[in-house]
Amino acid sequence: MERVVQLFDDLWQDYVQRLCPSAQAIHDLLTEEEPLFNDHIALRTFNLPKVGLDRLAAPFIAIGYQPAGRYHFEGKKLYAEHFEHPNPLAPKVFISELMVGQFSSLFQETVRELIDQVPEQAMRDPSFLYGGRRWDLDFATYELLAAESNYAGWLAAHGFGANHFTVSLNHLEQFTEVAEVNHLLRHNGFAINTAGGEVKGSPAVLLEQSATLADQVEVGFTDGVHTIPGGFYEFAKRYPFEDDGPLFSGFVEASADKIFESTDAKADEGSDK
Repeated sequence: MERVVQLFDDLWQDYVQRLCPSAQAIHDLLTEEEPLFNDHIALRTFNLPKVGLDRLAAPFIAIGYQPAGRYHFEGKKLYAEHFEHPNPLAPKVFISELMVGQFSSLFQETVRELIDQVPEQAMRDPSFLYGGRRWDLDFATYELLAAESNYAGWLAAHGFGANHFTVSLNHLEQFTEVAEVNHLLRHNGFAINTAGGEVKGSPAVLLEQSATLADQVEVGFTDGVHTIPGGFYEFAKRYPFEDDGPLFSGFVEASADKIFESTDAKADEGSDK
C-alpha cells in the first residue's frame, strides 16, 4: 500500500500545483477530523500504441490494480476502463482514451506528430503519469485540435496528469448529499458544472456525482503563455445494490459523459453541448 500512497501523493501534488490549484482550498473546506477519502482519479490519453490506455494502466497494475469496468462514449469518441485495488482504501482509477482514427485526417496527422515527440524511455517510468506534456505545441495547434475535440485540446495542452480527484461523500459526516456540497461550494465562490444538471446520476443508478468547472490556468506554448481550462474537483456518493450490501464501485456512462464537460472551454459561457 505504501507504493499506492506515494503514487497518489505525487499525482495530487501535480494536480494542485499545475492543473487545479483551487482543489487545495476545496479540500481544506471539506476536511473534517479525518482526512478526505479520495473515491477516484481520472487520466486522459490518445489511443495510440506509445501512449494508449494500456500504457497508462501499467504502473497501476504493477502495484496491484485490476481491470474492473469498460465504458464507451460514442458522442465524444472515447473508450475508458476503470481499475480497482484489492485494498478498499486505495482510490479507483478511471482512464479514458480518445479514438484518434475517428477524426479528420488533419487531426489524426497532428496528434501523431505530437506523440512522435514522446521519448519511448519516458513511458517506462511511472512518473510520466504526472509528468505533463512531453511534446512541443503552439497555440494554433491547440486550437485546431480543440475545435474537433475539447478532450484532445486539453490533453495536447496539458499532457499527462490527473484531470480530477474525487471526494467521497460516503466518508463525510457533515455532508451526506451531493446537493449540499454544491451549495457550500457555490456559497464560497466555486462554479459548478451544470451540464446534465448540477447533480448527475441518481440513487436508481447507484451513483450521484457533481463537479466544479475547471480552473483557468496559465499554460506555456511555444509561442507564448495562454490561459485555458485545467483540472476540476469531483464529488461522488455511491449507493449499495441492496440494503447493507457493498457500495456500487463502477461508473455510469451518462453521468461521466457530462463530467467530461467540466474542462470544456465554453462551459463558463453556459454551454451544455
